[in-house]
Amino acid sequence: MRSQTADFSKAGRRLVKKEVESVFWPDGTGVATQEDVNVSLYQAAAALNANNKWQEVISENLASASIPGYKKQAVSFDSVQSGMMGLAKSQSRVGLPNATAQTVFSPGEMRRTEGKTDVAIDGSGFFEIQLANGATAYTRDGEFQVNPQGQLVTKAGQVVATDRGVGNFDSKDLSPISISATGEISQGGVNKGKLKIVEFNDPRLLTNIGGGCYLANNPNLTPKTVASPSLRQGYIEMSNTTAVSEMANLISVMRTFEANQKTIQLNDDRMNKAISELGNPA
Repeated sequence: MRSQTADFSKAGRRLVKKEVESVFWPDGTGVATQEDVNVSLYQAAAALNANNKWQEVISENLASASIPGYKKQAVSFDSVQSGMMGLAKSQSRVGLPNATAQTVFSPGEMRRTEGKTDVAIDGSGFFEIQLANGATAYTRDGEFQVNPQGQLVTKAGQVVATDRGVGNFDSKDLSPISISATGEISQGGVNKGKLKIVEFNDPRLLTNIGGGCYLANNPNLTPKTVASPSLRQGYIEMSNTTAVSEMANLISVMRTFEANQKTIQLNDDRMNKAISELGNPA
């Protein structure tokens, strides 16, 4: 009887080992060998990880929903077969779900402000701005102002670029600032340059650095200055997401999380029962 019990205990340990073995690609996509693991358990665990990524995206969208020009992040889920690449045909493998986030560049609502330095882009393109470290960035947030040095800047103090470098306004001149539909800036009838509006071949490749600003550090991006942009002075473009829609997404995340959590619990209970029965035969 002792030998038989030992055999069953070994069988139980082998079952545990098979249940926990898995392989992951370097990019984070999980690949499980169907013969070695409980596929439903690992798919549920991967789904929880994907839900966590989705929740992070929702949190960022909620925090930035009030920022003019902000573009929401959206999560997409890879096919469950994505992990089969490079595996032998004789091996039965199942890929685990993986979540990725991308920026959605659909236009936001135009809001009238009457501000002379507020301007919105009606169409494609980005304002070119200069960061504090000298790097060039891009934004759709046109809520500008003039600093004490006479420069047109964003709310964060980043200098807005023109075809003459940076705008140079006379702080003592009380004449109103005018921005034409094509981006020409003037003060008291004196031309101060033209706003630089830049568009890209694939905006999705832009790097989001927060605050509605982006860097064009991807080598596959091709920037092009918009010769005849369509701008609206006295307007700002709002973000393309709302707190209500993001809260609805958050409820979906919570329900999906609970469903996958229950799947893991059911699998855990089944494993415990199998180990108990194999390790303690009647």
